[in-house]
Amino acid sequence: MKRLLILFIVFTASVCSLYSQNKTIKGRVLSEHLDILTGTSIMINDTVEVGRVDMNGFFQIDIPISKKRITFRFLGVEPTTIELVDDCNIEVVLMLSSTYDFISPRRVDRKRKKRYKKLPEIHKQAFEKGIFETENACYKREFESLYLSDRER
Repeated sequence: MKRLLILFIVFTASVCSLYSQNKTIKGRVLSEHLDILTGTSIMINDTVEVGRVDMNGFFQIDIPISKKRITFRFLGVEPTTIELVDDCNIEVVLMLSSTYDFISPRRVDRKRKKRYKKLPEIHKQAFEKGIFETENACYKREFESLYLSDRER
């Protein structure tokens, strides 16, 4: 009987520790024109969908503590991967995808990078309008070239 009680306590403790291996992330997603992007997929490992953005642009997801990067994907929007830094609400501005005809890949990336550099300013505008809760983003995000490798730029 005593062994059974000890086994039960050990099993219960291990189940509780397994449950606490996830973290909850909350936030909001908007386009660069401050439009709500309802239905945006939120993924980890580029293949596992962990949630979607609701009708008001908000989301709440549970991901393993070990995961430091999440990706946002939506039709007509460039896929965006961010690296989580702090325990704060994630407020993301996504760039709309564009079609560039009759220009070189290098010029396409320059135009995209120019738009990318405006995203912090757009985030600040969303804060000033009361859409976002923080003035600055609390995650890391880097420009991802679609066409050229680092060596070719």
